[in-house]
Amino acid sequence: MSQPMRPHRVVVIGSGFGGLFATKSLRRADVEVTLVSRTNHHLFQPLLYQLATGILSEGEIASPTRMLVKDQSNVTVQLGEVTSIDLADRTVISVHRGHTALIGYDSLIVSAGARQSYFGNDHFAEHAPGLKTIDDALELRGRILTAFDQAELTADPTEREKLLTFVVVGAGPTGVELAGQIAGLAHRTLVGAYQNFDTRDARILLLDAASDVLPRLGGDLGAEAAEALERVGVEIRLGTTVEDIDADGVTVKDGRGERHTIAASCKIWSAGVVASPLGEQLAQQSAAAVDSIGRIEVQPDLTLPGHPNVFVVGDMMTRDGLPSVAQLAIQSGRYAARQIAAEAKVAPRGKGLPDRTPFRYRDKGAMAIISRFNAVARIGKIELHGWLAWMLWIAVHIVNVVGFRSRIAILLAWMWMLLGSWRGHLTVTDQQITARNVLHQVRQAEPAPLPPDGHPGHPGIPVTGASPLQKE
Repeated sequence: MSQPMRPHRVVVIGSGFGGLFATKSLRRADVEVTLVSRTNHHLFQPLLYQLATGILSEGEIASPTRMLVKDQSNVTVQLGEVTSIDLADRTVISVHRGHTALIGYDSLIVSAGARQSYFGNDHFAEHAPGLKTIDDALELRGRILTAFDQAELTADPTEREKLLTFVVVGAGPTGVELAGQIAGLAHRTLVGAYQNFDTRDARILLLDAASDVLPRLGGDLGAEAAEALERVGVEIRLGTTVEDIDADGVTVKDGRGERHTIAASCKIWSAGVVASPLGEQLAQQSAAAVDSIGRIEVQPDLTLPGHPNVFVVGDMMTRDGLPSVAQLAIQSGRYAARQIAAEAKVAPRGKGLPDRTPFRYRDKGAMAIISRFNAVARIGKIELHGWLAWMLWIAVHIVNVVGFRSRIAILLAWMWMLLGSWRGHLTVTDQQITARNVLHQVRQAEPAPLPPDGHPGHPGIPVTGASPLQKE
């Protein structure tokens, strides 16, 4: 007697835009989905800078992944950092707090995202955190507000000047939005909150080696953004490369080749990203090409060469110069899910698999907010700036936030800030400022996990969700 076929097993790596939207798109498909994620939440990363500057709370821009898919009966959420993918055995290894799991798959969607890149200078991270996670944002909030608090305590004008100098490295959307909001804190929200100095004396510098602000938006909008930033008190230094960062400041080289040091207590890095190291693993096993920031060159259907069941989406993939933005992750995640669902539907009936239409990205434009009532946006050939672009920015972000309650909470928070100067989340703790470096030290001190034994190549670990198509 033949055994009944088990459902098609899909493993999704990552709960960001690509992973979450792929998972939700498989809601009605005849598949079983295992969503593996390092964190227990889906993060609306474009608003992280507002968490860092006290406008929003973490609960308003992040939702527990299990709650987002709890009504989806074909999904299992599993916490863990994927450390290995074996394309030949169709298995994924994930580790979480000492627990190692081996998961089998029929189809795989890899959406592990990107992390901050310091271009080979990883020691910069100790003094200039990036902005990729909730922990990063809370640490930056602590560093920014603590700088103002310490400036109140010192009587040394040189020390106070250093404390009130904020350096943001990178003039892309994150850097521009961060610099603008720090200026908003200093020139609006915190005015009158300190007795021994005027917060409007704060100096906010935006540095970049490029020749334009917001280069993806084009020269005209970049120039408009630069002028808007300067109007709110941000100093912009383009053609400037960072050579060193330490506790006391930033050493830079300007366009003339001259080196000098900017004394600054608070430094923030938003100058570059690199794809998840899983990309290198996949490339080595599939002979796929990898670009300079670790993204995999995928096939027209977003799969790996020779592995039509492995999709790479979002920030981890590259093709035809597609931009690494949230919309790409959403669209590519949904596309991969549609291909899997369609093929899972016909496979049990013995029918031939349907042809795959190549992935086509629909560019919905790019935008960045500068300050209150001021933004820049490009939609196709249309360029907007000022009030209209700002209204469009609000509408787009509210529509894309996951969860009705989060949308309402964010709108209320923005209303309070716009009508007055209030920011409802300016509380900081010492733990927020120090936890990241302490955790990093603890992880470095931990022994490496022992190689598992029992399974072919990975013994002792039961294969979770082994599928009927997996090698015996």
